[in-house]
Amino acid sequence: MALRIGVIGAGRIGKVHAETLVTRVPGVQLIAVADVISAAAEELAARLHIPVATADYRDIIRDTSIDAIAICSATDTHSPIIIEAAQAGKQIFCEKPIDLNLARIDGALEAVEKARVKLQIGFNRRFDANYARVRQAIQTGEIGDLHMLHIISRDPAPPPISYIKVSGGIFLDMSIHDFDMARFLTGSDAVEIYTVAGVKVDPAIGDAGDVDTAFMVMKFVNGATVTIDNSRKAVYGYDQRVEAFGSGGSISTDNQYPNAATISTGQHIRRDLPLNFFMERYTASYENEMRAFVDAITNNKPVPVTGHDGRVPVVMGLAAKKSHVEGRPVRLNEIS
Repeated sequence: MALRIGVIGAGRIGKVHAETLVTRVPGVQLIAVADVISAAAEELAARLHIPVATADYRDIIRDTSIDAIAICSATDTHSPIIIEAAQAGKQIFCEKPIDLNLARIDGALEAVEKARVKLQIGFNRRFDANYARVRQAIQTGEIGDLHMLHIISRDPAPPPISYIKVSGGIFLDMSIHDFDMARFLTGSDAVEIYTVAGVKVDPAIGDAGDVDTAFMVMKFVNGATVTIDNSRKAVYGYDQRVEAFGSGGSISTDNQYPNAATISTGQHIRRDLPLNFFMERYTASYENEMRAFVDAITNNKPVPVTGHDGRVPVVMGLAAKKSHVEGRPVRLNEIS
């Protein structure tokens, strides 16, 4: 019997997950989609032949025929919806972050634990084959003891200022993926973060109270030094790379390209630009994470990305922001 799922949120990431569930994940039925903008829900439902479109997410939570929900709505709705869904006995997938406030995160996680339902957080990059290979090399000792890990994550263009004003800023809407990736790849946790950041891309981002360029240096429990470099604007496309260096060697990943062709002339040797944004770069990872969520429910397995995994990167983001504001290294125990 197919797992019956409802999607809450028909924006950019909601569309990605809905299309993935309908076209790439076997053993599921996407029953309903909700969005406060009813036209968005209706358009998505019509395009993907989803039976129900509604402006009220509670219609999905109240529907006893629906087994699980995917929360893809605005960040400030995540923790309240998690609580309501848990109380209704739904299995839950939620996009990151759970919330921007640790007390509200803890309230949501408590509700999940009390209801004994599953909660998987949407850190899709864990399901990317390149990052999985780097993790394997580190965890198996293939490159010896890990000394340094460097993560590069640069977007092709900044999001709208209206989004930046409510997103929690670069450390909680962008760097949060890289904080999770640092934990995933090292198999360890950060002890201390030092941030250097500024406004290099658009003064309007600074006027909104955020930065658009950031570099973070972190000490981890296992002794590794981890660096993350973020930019809101890489003119050449979506820049997603990582290098791990250890006592026995190194492993690195390159960007993904639309083709493997190289053009050689008398003046230049060149290739096409990298894939332009996350929908293209991480298509397979979105499929893999949804397959993992469905598998955890249908086969009663632990989810691969837990609520705790969702909480820690928020702590790291808050520490990174505090470090930037105060101009000093910040230990994570100052936050959590």
